[in-house]
Amino acid sequence: MAKQIASNQAGYKIRVRLKSFDHRVIDEASKKILDTAIATGATVIGPVPLPTHTKWFTVLASPHSDKNAQEHYKIMTHKRVIDIINPSSKTIDSLMHLELPAGVDIQIKM
Repeated sequence: MAKQIASNQAGYKIRVRLKSFDHRVIDEASKKILDTAIATGATVIGPVPLPTHTKWFTVLASPHSDKNAQEHYKIMTHKRVIDIINPSSKTIDSLMHLELPAGVDIQIKM
């Protein structure tokens, strides 16, 4: 029975997805996660940069007078994926208590 439990944990991995509007903040957060996972002895794949999603907004400068006077804005969403393979309980505990910068959305799947 103990061998079955050990063999089930051999393929165990954690996938961490990060999203942010600022690329510097997301790179800092991914570096902290990477350093924490490596320090606890887990194998890490990533951070893998995913395609950046760009959303454009066009706003009329003066809504009642001139249609040709428009202002353009864009919001870019940067994404990263980090896979942590064979994490120990110490890895999971340290990831849960990790302080990351504000402005980063984190999704953790096991």
